[in-house]
Amino acid sequence: MSAARPHPPAPNASLAGHLLDQYAGRIARSRRPYIVGLSGLQGSGKSTLAREMKAQAEARGWPTEVLSLDDFYYSRGDRELMAQQIHPLLRTRGVPGTHEIELLLSVLAALPQASEKLPVSWPRFDKGRDTRMPPSRWPRVTRPPRLVIVEGWALGIRPQPQAALEEPVNRLEREEDADGNWRHWVNKQLRGYQPLWRKFDALIVLQAPNWDVVRRWRGETEQELLARHAPLAMDAATLERFLQHYERLSRHALATLPALADSCVEYDDDRHMTGLTHS
Repeated sequence: MSAARPHPPAPNASLAGHLLDQYAGRIARSRRPYIVGLSGLQGSGKSTLAREMKAQAEARGWPTEVLSLDDFYYSRGDRELMAQQIHPLLRTRGVPGTHEIELLLSVLAALPQASEKLPVSWPRFDKGRDTRMPPSRWPRVTRPPRLVIVEGWALGIRPQPQAALEEPVNRLEREEDADGNWRHWVNKQLRGYQPLWRKFDALIVLQAPNWDVVRRWRGETEQELLARHAPLAMDAATLERFLQHYERLSRHALATLPALADSCVEYDDDRHMTGLTHS
């Protein structure tokens, strides 16, 4: 009886291993935690890939932490205040200006000194309740990591030119941001994200084919949530409006991020990897 053939590695496992191989020498030589930015639009699989990279990195003996940009959203109460004081569209999480970037930067600065006496913790965001979990449920780290993976949507993007902000890109902007104040404010906030991008030793971009595919991927995720009767799961109309908050910068990311990436993973419409390039 012939021996059973081993199963081929899952796509994420194979990709994670390749990416770790690509940066292994730099991680080994670094005298501080090596910070990788893992950027991808909604539904691109960045959270799953980040978890697989962490598992494989720790199997190699590299203590690893994964930070999600989503966990640093301001609380629902804070965003309600922003909506009242700045613009009503800021009730919805997602765009630059709705994350507590200074807190994320302070966590990155503290991790190299993490110890039992100086533990480092950071928020967890509950998307079902649209606010932060209580601090008792936050991660707590007591050792300096060798590798830190920061994953999030559109990490690395730069502000748009002012001229690009003049014309609305969808119904939300035409009807609820007719004067352009919201999109100009968001673009200005993006400048404050650049110090975070500069902390990345490498930027990995998961590149979707186009915005329409991203919308479809996000819709598939929402259908799964609806089937589970998840709190705050969105019907088609609610999801469409939600995604319009992201559309402008998502299109900008699709057009500009590959040229800024150290590694770019290209996907087809069904999330099959079609290309991988390193700069």
